[in-house]
Amino acid sequence: MTTQTRIRTVRLLSLGMLFLFLISGILYWQAVGADLGNPRADFWRVVREGIPAYTTTPSQGHTVLIVNGGENWREIRNGFIMRFSQWVPGVVLAVIALLYLIVGGDKLEKPRSGVKVERWTFGERFLHWYTAVIFIIMGITGLSLLLGRIALIPLFGHPIISGWLGASKVVHNYCGPLLLVGIFLEFVIWIRHNIPKKFDLEWLKRLGGQIGSGPRPHAEKINAGEKAWFWVMFLFGIGVGTTGILLDFPIWGQTRFAMQVSHVIHAIVAVLFVSLSFGHIYMGTLGVEGVFESMWTGYVDAVWAQQNHDLWYEEKMRQKGEKPVASSE
Repeated sequence: MTTQTRIRTVRLLSLGMLFLFLISGILYWQAVGADLGNPRADFWRVVREGIPAYTTTPSQGHTVLIVNGGENWREIRNGFIMRFSQWVPGVVLAVIALLYLIVGGDKLEKPRSGVKVERWTFGERFLHWYTAVIFIIMGITGLSLLLGRIALIPLFGHPIISGWLGASKVVHNYCGPLLLVGIFLEFVIWIRHNIPKKFDLEWLKRLGGQIGSGPRPHAEKINAGEKAWFWVMFLFGIGVGTTGILLDFPIWGQTRFAMQVSHVIHAIVAVLFVSLSFGHIYMGTLGVEGVFESMWTGYVDAVWAQQNHDLWYEEKMRQKGEKPVASSE
């Protein structure tokens, strides 16, 4: 091999090494720009962008290989909603317990007269208890489905709770429309008694006379607290009812995103609905003497009527042409 041939060979090897070095640098730069831990990360990032492709399956959403909305919904459901649904009912119950310890129950200020006044008809009482029972069933089954994993399984184990949650799902789905029927009928029947009046503000400020001194604030057949619950029931009923129907009957072309949003709204409104119902239940049992009795029997004592619903009681006496019993004592 001549000297000139050796020089040409060295040059070719040098150029080859330089070429290999450049190629290695380019490949390394691409690898660092992607992900050394997962060389196919760029591929899956593109897949997760949710760009529709082609498929022979006509079902909605099947053109996207990976739908991120499901994971986003799961994080909201198991994160914010899970914490929210544990704390809000607990806080409401704590406030009610504190109120009872400080104020106590609202008792009659005078002995009962023995004179009975009809407050609720049989039809009104039947509608109330029908709606109340369905509401309680919906609340128990709904909270079981929402919190069963963290609250019930540790206590009772998987075999029992799996059966309970399966039954809860069926009962919840079938009782939902029945609850909406009760809420709708209550709205139609009692809307005329639940129009807010100016004197209702005084009732709210003094909690019907349980707070402060002086004469009790005026109240019609439905006091301000009951009116507030009536409108909560109606508005929240629309919220849980609309979203519940969308979830219960996925037959109108709802997208997955619409179903996920409906579930989030349904869960949040339902937890608030159940939590606020504790206040209504408290006022109807421990909070005010005679309220449960009136909805169970349909009648109240005249002293109770004048103390708690003076305007309604006076109107009843005027219609009968009688003098109020309690004021004559």
